[in-house]
Amino acid sequence: MRGRSDGGKKKPVIVLVCIAAVVLVFVYLFFGSSNHGASAIEYGRKLGLGGDDDTTKKDDSSSTSFYVDDDDTTNGFTPRSFPVCDDRYSELIPCLDRNLIYQMRLKLDLSLMEHYERHCPPPERRFNCLIPPPPGYKVPIKWPKSRDEVWKVNIPHTHLAHEKSDQNWMVVKGDKINFPGGGTHFHYGADKYIASMANMLNFPNNILNNGGRLRTFLDVGCGVASFGGYLLASDIMTMSLAPNDVHQNQIQFALERGIPAYLGVLGTKRLPYPSRSFELAHCSRCRIDWLQRDGILLLELDRVLRPGGYFAYSSPEAYAQDEEDLRIWREMSALVERMCWTIAAKRNQTVIWQKPMTNDCYLEREPGTQPPLCNSDSDPDAVYGVNMEACISQYSEHDHKTKGSGLAPWPARLTSPPPRLADFGYSTDMFEKDTETWRHRVDAYWDLLSPAIQSDTVRNIMDMKANMGSFAAALNDKDVWVMNVVPEDGPNTLKLIYDRGLMGAVHSWCEAFSTYPRTYDLLHAWDIISDVKKRGCSAEDLLLEMDRILRPSGFILIRDKQSVVDLVKKYLKALHWEAVETKATSDSDNDSDVILIVQKKLWLTSESLRDLE
Repeated sequence: MRGRSDGGKKKPVIVLVCIAAVVLVFVYLFFGSSNHGASAIEYGRKLGLGGDDDTTKKDDSSSTSFYVDDDDTTNGFTPRSFPVCDDRYSELIPCLDRNLIYQMRLKLDLSLMEHYERHCPPPERRFNCLIPPPPGYKVPIKWPKSRDEVWKVNIPHTHLAHEKSDQNWMVVKGDKINFPGGGTHFHYGADKYIASMANMLNFPNNILNNGGRLRTFLDVGCGVASFGGYLLASDIMTMSLAPNDVHQNQIQFALERGIPAYLGVLGTKRLPYPSRSFELAHCSRCRIDWLQRDGILLLELDRVLRPGGYFAYSSPEAYAQDEEDLRIWREMSALVERMCWTIAAKRNQTVIWQKPMTNDCYLEREPGTQPPLCNSDSDPDAVYGVNMEACISQYSEHDHKTKGSGLAPWPARLTSPPPRLADFGYSTDMFEKDTETWRHRVDAYWDLLSPAIQSDTVRNIMDMKANMGSFAAALNDKDVWVMNVVPEDGPNTLKLIYDRGLMGAVHSWCEAFSTYPRTYDLLHAWDIISDVKKRGCSAEDLLLEMDRILRPSGFILIRDKQSVVDLVKKYLKALHWEAVETKATSDSDNDSDVILIVQKKLWLTSESLRDLE
């Protein structure tokens, strides 16, 4: 009884102690974390890496961003800080986040690769914070040196160097990671492998572009994208594609090297590219089961290949050494024959198939032949969130009659009116005027940027609303490449962009883009913030996403209404961006637009500083 009585007297004390502990934890989380953003800039300044002036961190009493009414450009609070995400999120890709899949308990079919497809967080689960760079982050090495080496601290993942040491993917040397140009099937270098493929196809001088007739390639399961990187010397643009799988960071390495690349997977959804986009698709031991689900993955490649396009397949099945390889080869050969593909060349472990130039073979097949032709009402260019179909997409009447795409060789292709202009009711005059308008605009952009950039300052560029691709076309004389993004809610002009020999993807800017943080040097945002607001999506979320994918010291060219520019200016300090230039446009057809050029500052978190010390 005495013990129970003593315990009763102690209960109020214990309760008080617990309450005090909870209060202390709350105070620490609220006020302690509120200084995180300021401390990041403070430590960055101490390292001589730039940052806001001292007034930025004064009275920084909350880590929560202040709300700004999108329609109010004169009243309301200017946001003074965003919290900095925890360092473990330095490589966060919001719509390809496995932790989100686990937390939301999504029921996905792993055998169909659904866990590598896009699954975006709902608004209440988004990370409304700034993605920090990794400890010791450095401004990336400039192109063309970056093709062969990157800073190890920028992508501190060396497991591929050990796992693929016998294949020359990458080698760690001191504070850098080197890329000898090897791959799973081309240990001795992508350049020799590429020349061998050109030789197989009897192309002049063993150059795979075949006099400019081959320009846009798709490399499936690309590794660190050395195949695409070495094709650039032949004026070939390659979309290097791979999922965020067990070989994590392969696409991150590709983009750090300055090579075009995209995070994606052949799973259940169509790739974000329109039909007839690529002259050649490539798979070098990409570990894809092409026979699954009635050949649906091979039929997806067929959809994006042009008339007469090639599929280069390097794999043990191509020379069939054992019974299992023989079985796969027989079944795959039978499938592509029913798809009207023919063998263009075969040597050692590489086979190159070719699509037909017209619809004749499709129409001559026996009734009931599988895979079937797609229904006439099936749109082969509808791609965003659209399921793949196990059917063959026929060519348009134009392509069938001309026995091909009717495209000019590169580089004339860039400025020649694409045959598919007629799909949108666009005239040749409209195309030529658009090309000329953006040539003048890009010249004006570079005049405004010239005090801040050199010829090698930018390499990876994104046009967030590409229309016909004329912004990218105007940059052709510069040593850059452009990811042309076509919003999914507008005209699907991406096929015109591919017909010009450029590349890109369809995307909704109400969601995060499928790329790693810090992968682009320059973003071009033409009316995209206005468009997002019209759709009822968050302009603040879009600004945070732009900050995520932009490299430190990178630039954003915003061309939009004055009210939007005023809104963005309110966020400059919160995002640690600096206004470089503001200028009213002089276009006769768009006098209301204003150009705002901002630069993202390089900052490090206090954790990064401690790691450096």
